[in-house]
Amino acid sequence: MLIRRLSLLCLTFGLIIWAADKPNFTGTWKLNTSKSDFGPAPGPDSLTREVKHDDPNIQIKTTQSGPQGSAVTEAKWTTDGKESVNSTPRGEVKGSMKWDGDTLVHQYKVNTTQAGEIAIEDRWKLAEEGKVMDVKSKISGGFGEFERKMVLEKQ
Repeated sequence: MLIRRLSLLCLTFGLIIWAADKPNFTGTWKLNTSKSDFGPAPGPDSLTREVKHDDPNIQIKTTQSGPQGSAVTEAKWTTDGKESVNSTPRGEVKGSMKWDGDTLVHQYKVNTTQAGEIAIEDRWKLAEEGKVMDVKSKISGGFGEFERKMVLEKQ
């Protein structure tokens, strides 16, 4: 009985330590366009991302404007790797999020009328003591493949 209690205590302690290692992305984040690189695609003139992160649940509201117009998207995901489906003004988005160490990996696909299916892998990582979110992306579709980097600063 004592061994069982000690095992349960060790497991609980281990889960607490594991959960504490994961960054929390909660906050309002604003794109720094001068530090970002959108590759061959036109980047937005402005982008604000509001994140509510209570692991494993994460809600994201993105407001952006640029050459392709303005858009507000809202999505709910989980960080446990399970697939989620979200409806956006630009179509249905299917994907998942999971942890890779202290990096949150977001893989998703969206069907567009102009470019067909686009597959995106975003890798979210906090920097500068949690004041900066670096999002490195690989984007592929019928047009080929390219990378982008977004630097978002906590407001």
